[in-house]
Amino acid sequence: MTVVPTANLGLKRQDFISNVDPKWCAGCGCYSVLRWLTGTFPTMGLPKEKFAVISGIGCSSRTPYYVGTYGFHTVHGRAMTVATGLKLSRPDLSVWVMTGDGDALSIGGNHFIHMIRRNPNIKVILFNNQIYGLTKGQASPTTSKGKKTKSTPYGSIDPPLRPLSMAIAAGATFAARVADTDGQLMADVLQQAADHRGAAFVEVLLNCVIFNDGTFSHLTDKAVKQDTTVQLKDKQPLVFGNARDRIVTIDGFRPQVEAYTPGSPLPANALIHDVAVEDSSLAFLLSNMEHPDLPVPVGVFRRVEQTVYDDHYAPKGGDLARVFRGPEAWVEDAAGNISLLGAVAAPATAA
Repeated sequence: MTVVPTANLGLKRQDFISNVDPKWCAGCGCYSVLRWLTGTFPTMGLPKEKFAVISGIGCSSRTPYYVGTYGFHTVHGRAMTVATGLKLSRPDLSVWVMTGDGDALSIGGNHFIHMIRRNPNIKVILFNNQIYGLTKGQASPTTSKGKKTKSTPYGSIDPPLRPLSMAIAAGATFAARVADTDGQLMADVLQQAADHRGAAFVEVLLNCVIFNDGTFSHLTDKAVKQDTTVQLKDKQPLVFGNARDRIVTIDGFRPQVEAYTPGSPLPANALIHDVAVEDSSLAFLLSNMEHPDLPVPVGVFRRVEQTVYDDHYAPKGGDLARVFRGPEAWVEDAAGNISLLGAVAAPATAA
C-alpha cells in the first residue's frame, strides 16, 4: 500500500483535532499533551485514517475523543492489549496508547510489562500525575510515600513505582521523560518516538490541578528547574544548574554531583549519556536518579533498534471455527455420545 505524505495533503495540526471540546479541568497538563501530540501527527507522512489512538480509563484516556483520527476507548488497564491486537491485524496503522499511572501500572501493570518486552511498533504516552484524578483523588501506584489522599488519609505507606524504570527493566527500546510544561522538549521527544520503530514509551510528568496540584513543582517551576533537572543529550555529559556549574559523575555504580567550571575539561569520571548503547544499565541508572540528592533527568533515556514483534507475526488463514473448537475440545452428538473433536469431522462452517 502506498502512503501519501501529509506534505502533499496539506494536513496541519488543526486537522487532527476533533469537533469534541476537551473536558479536562482548566490548567490540566493533559491539554499540553494533546497540543503536542496533534502537532506531531502531521509530520509523520500519514493520512488521518492511518492513525489510531487507544486508551483505557482515566483523565488521559479521554484523548481519543479529542483527536481527529480513529480511536478506541477500552476498559480499565487493557489499552496495551487492544493496541497490540490492532497493530498485528492492521500493521499499516500508526497506533498510539494514551494511559495514566493508575490505568497502566495498577490494573494494567502486567499488560504494560509484556507489551514493552514484546516490542511491537506502538507508541505509549503515560500521563503521570501521581494520583487517580478521574475518580477524585485516590492514591495511585506512583503516589509519593506519605501523601495523604482519599484512600490514604494517614499518608501512603507504599513506595511509589517508577514508570520509566519499569519500562527500561522490561526492555523498552525507546524510553523518555518530559514535563507537561516543557513544550519544546515534548515536541522533540514525541517526534523521536514517532520515528522509532518498536515500542516507544514516554512518561509525561503531569500536573493535576485539583487533586495533586504542584506535585512536580520542584522540577517544573522556572525558578528551580535548572537546578533540579538535567536534560539528557546524546554523547554529552550531564551538566546542569542555573550557571551550568554542576556535573554528574559516576563512582562505581553510584552517580554523584560535583562542582564544574563551564568550559573546563571534563572530570575523568564524568557520566556521558549514550541513548544507543545496547546494555540498558545506563538508562536504568538514570531513571532512578531522584531529587533532592541528584537532578532528575528528562529527555530520551534509551533509543535502540531491536527486532519488532510485528516482524515475527504473520497472520495465517484457515478454518476459524476449527481453531475455536480445537482437537482437544469435547463434542456431543445427537445421540448423547461424547468424543474428542479431533476424532470426528469438524462441523461445516457457513460460507
